[in-house]
Amino acid sequence: MTQYALFVTCPRGLEAPLSEELAALECADIRATDGGVACKGTMAQVYRINLHSRTASRVLLRLTKGSYRSENDIYKLAKNINWFNWFTLEQTFKVKVEGKRAQVKSLDFVGLKIKDAVCDAFRDIYDARPSVEKVRPDVRVHAFLGERDVQIFIDTSGEALFKRGYRQDSGEAPLRENLAAGLLLLAGYDGTQPFQDPFCGSGTLAIEAALMATGRAPGLLRRFGFEKLQNFDKAEWVKIRQQAKEQVREAAAPIGGSDNDRHMVRLAEANAEAAEVGGLIRWQVQDAQDARPNGEGGIMLSNPPYGVRLAEVQALQALYPQLGSWLKQHYAGWLAGMFTGDRDMPKLMRLSPKRKIPLYNGNLDCRLFLLEMVKGSNRCAV
Repeated sequence: MTQYALFVTCPRGLEAPLSEELAALECADIRATDGGVACKGTMAQVYRINLHSRTASRVLLRLTKGSYRSENDIYKLAKNINWFNWFTLEQTFKVKVEGKRAQVKSLDFVGLKIKDAVCDAFRDIYDARPSVEKVRPDVRVHAFLGERDVQIFIDTSGEALFKRGYRQDSGEAPLRENLAAGLLLLAGYDGTQPFQDPFCGSGTLAIEAALMATGRAPGLLRRFGFEKLQNFDKAEWVKIRQQAKEQVREAAAPIGGSDNDRHMVRLAEANAEAAEVGGLIRWQVQDAQDARPNGEGGIMLSNPPYGVRLAEVQALQALYPQLGSWLKQHYAGWLAGMFTGDRDMPKLMRLSPKRKIPLYNGNLDCRLFLLEMVKGSNRCAV
């Protein structure tokens, strides 16, 4: 079976959990780099990564790589790819170019050169060219430029993988699903512990916890880019999906989500129903400090609101000492995880984190603070 060179992208900071997922899916030559993991795998493994990975953003399959001195070298490399093995004249495509220290005047111009190369390759054979479609292309082509090297990929995911296919409406500033899953994995959640999120918003963390607890593949409700490629093996894909459905199991421990915004809790309930985990999560409308443990030795994980304007920041920071007292009083024996852009949060809560993990929420530099709650202790030296 043909092994392809793959690059699986992810939110920065989640390279380690993604590497573990790829190892569990038996991919070869796994190498983590900033913002993703390179590996090798067959088409069947490409299908499995797209379906099963909780932390991946996209699964890119490399078509060529080479060095360049000018945009023309990139055009030649792209023109030599057998594009018609991957898609047809009737299908639409889109090119995206990214670069790190790229020695070119403009990445947009490189994108145009690659688009021309694809069209010219088709024109040489069919005397006609496929159309470019910016919004919903059938096929997405990605190019990555280094200082002197270029790699051209075809995207096997289509829509980014954090789009699980269930979300009704995200409300304001949602946490992307693959980042939420990564936070759970980094906190050590495996579905056997009680779980709570007292700042649940539109429910992303609790829903990802429920998907994990039931062993449910996160991509079961959606379609993928590879389904439109010429080498798509439908029988193999049907078999892989069926195996994933058979792996779904009962949840072993309670899962809860609460928020003081009634509208957001309703939204979370609707999202959970659409994700087919509605019956597994207990939702409540309440203030965070009214939350109480739903079991022993659980994991609490939250993305509490953090302010952008100074007045908001000051109001939230005044709340942190109360949150610290509430955790110490009620959550002894639990692991509490707070994902925030506010570096001072643990200090203001008067708690010392066991771990501080740097992560990005989009372009926002954040931290996951993991706090082991021991009654009456955990206090920072003031």
